[in-house]
Amino acid sequence: MKKIVSTTNAPAAIGPYSQAVIINNMVYTSGVIPINPEDGTIVEGDIKKQAERVLKSLSALLKDSGSDLTKVVKTTVFIKNMEDFPLINEVYASFFTENYPARSCVEVARLPKDVLIEVEAVAYL
Repeated sequence: MKKIVSTTNAPAAIGPYSQAVIINNMVYTSGVIPINPEDGTIVEGDIKKQAERVLKSLSALLKDSGSDLTKVVKTTVFIKNMEDFPLINEVYASFFTENYPARSCVEVARLPKDVLIEVEAVAYL
């Protein structure tokens, strides 16, 4: 049975999609962008600040889904500029500290609301 996850601890969906979906004890998140969930504003600043906000929101979304970052098996990271890759890795390594999930990272031409980063994840409960 499919369960839709909705939480105020992560940015609200900005279109016709769910923040996350649970099925067969797996959590599939939508992409999370650096929006402050408290007031809906885009986090201003460099890639490190935006990446930190994204991963904090992703962590909160997983927690409210019944999972957490230690149970993530795969992430996909979408970035505006591949030259930011080392800086993103610094922030990423502060959230994922061991038994790292599989990951893809791709540079894209544009992201929603012109942010610098978006991350989606798959985790187990």
